[in-house]
Amino acid sequence: MKTPLIGVSKSILKTKELINHVADTCLNVLITGETGVGKDVVAQSLYTESNRSTQNFVKINCAALPETLLESELYGYEKGAFTGAHKKRSGKFQTANGGVLFLDEIGDMPLTLQSKMLHVLQSGEFSPLGSDQEFTTDIWVIAATNHNLEEAIKRKTFREDLFYRLNIIKIDIPPLRQRKEDIPSLIEYYFRLYKTQYPNNMGSKPDADTMIRLCNYPWPGNVRQLQNCIKKQMVINSWQKILKDLPRENIKWINQKISTPLAGESIPLFNDETNHNQMNIISEFIDLSSSPEKIFEDISLKKIKKLAADKVEKQIIAFVLEKVGWNRSKAAKILKISYKTLLYKINEFKVQPPVK
Repeated sequence: MKTPLIGVSKSILKTKELINHVADTCLNVLITGETGVGKDVVAQSLYTESNRSTQNFVKINCAALPETLLESELYGYEKGAFTGAHKKRSGKFQTANGGVLFLDEIGDMPLTLQSKMLHVLQSGEFSPLGSDQEFTTDIWVIAATNHNLEEAIKRKTFREDLFYRLNIIKIDIPPLRQRKEDIPSLIEYYFRLYKTQYPNNMGSKPDADTMIRLCNYPWPGNVRQLQNCIKKQMVINSWQKILKDLPRENIKWINQKISTPLAGESIPLFNDETNHNQMNIISEFIDLSSSPEKIFEDISLKKIKKLAADKVEKQIIAFVLEKVGWNRSKAAKILKISYKTLLYKINEFKVQPPVK
């Protein structure tokens, strides 16, 4: 079962939109983000939405294999090409022909293999180890990394030309701590998923207070760490113990009792549309990607009141101007303000007439 891309945050919604635009172009894609954010899920989503979805999706982890083994896995080899090569074997370039080759942890690929990879991407041609024969391959390359490849280029551990060849389309997945509004949706999804995998489970979903604590926690292991906590809950049925067992350096986050905009009423608890709408309204005036402490420091009711009033004024002025055909004198009379004040507010709010 393929995991869908779960979330209601702006970053996830934008990623879904980008996937729909890119899927049928077969332009090379570079997916970046911390370990555990779901880079493989994005790669699978690209494949599923593409016109190559009936062909093979071949994944190889560039960090999991030593250089010699990684090379033979990618290119294949002829019988007798090296010690232990007792029979001919096809590589990933051949297996993925017509489909997708997902190069996970591309930042860990050795430099010597990077130059060979660049050749394949440029020409579509390769030779198995121990063979003089050239093969052609038609693959859509999707790569992923948790490294900063620009910094790796400066350190000369990653080829700049390969980076630009891979980085035609870039999709960056923010860490879970920066998209806390996705946590309830993820918990709901994985509860449904693991309920079938653990038929004798006793686990219960988190109550409101527990959800606050889960949403306040920074999840250094991202979605993968959250998944493991839910699996554990299915077996032990004790959110109290799960919260207690989380890494102690982050414990201050889960001990907060305050119902913050991030983790309280504004979070969509299991598809609660009203709470989701509240969160969207609040996020227009408060940066919810900050830590709770930073959010509380930045909150000023006076400032928020001014922002909200300006937003409403701008919408009303634009509405009236549109209805009177942008006759400013008529608009000023309807709004019961002076012509000069109206001009000032049009300029302040940058209200523009519709493009014809």
